Amino acid sequence: EETEIRVTAAGSVSAYISRAAKLFNEMEKSFLTITATGNALTKAVTTAEVIKRRFKGLHQITKLTNQDIDDEYEPLEEGLDKVTETRSVAVLEIKLSKEALDKSDKGYQEPIDESLVKEVDDEELMQPRGRGGGRGKGKGKGKGKGKGEGKGKGKGKSESA
Repeated sequence: EETEIRVTAAGSVSAYISRAAKLFNEMEKSFLTITATGNALTKAVTTAEVIKRRFKGLHQITKLTNQDIDDEYEPLEEGLDKVTETRSVAVLEIKLSKEALDKSDKGYQEPIDESLVKEVDDEELMQPRGRGGGRGKGKGKGKGKGKGEGKGKGKGKSESA
């Protein structure tokens, strides 16, 4: 579905936000759905929160469900049976909509205060955010071998007779 943004643990939040901007602005969609499973849940929440702070008046409904996934392993040696393992994975679905959603839904959140929303145009979204700059870890001066003093051979305790 084109209004769906599937968040993976490896994807970048900024890419998901650009996609959301494209859906809301260029494609003029009134809603989008962010879905994620397993390790990507936190990233999905972050993405939704950033989007809510970029576009005014977004209603939100969050659904959290479980999905059983069957993993089937082929044996390396011949003559052995396949091994099937079932694991339960959390599935998060966050719907963000410009139009009002069902307020009675237990996962409903109303739009955040407009003072918290900083609308950004497409050009700004595409610009890379400042990263680095600063002094960083730096190599060079600092701890390390100083001059002369300290360990090593050399003048030890002078024995005076």
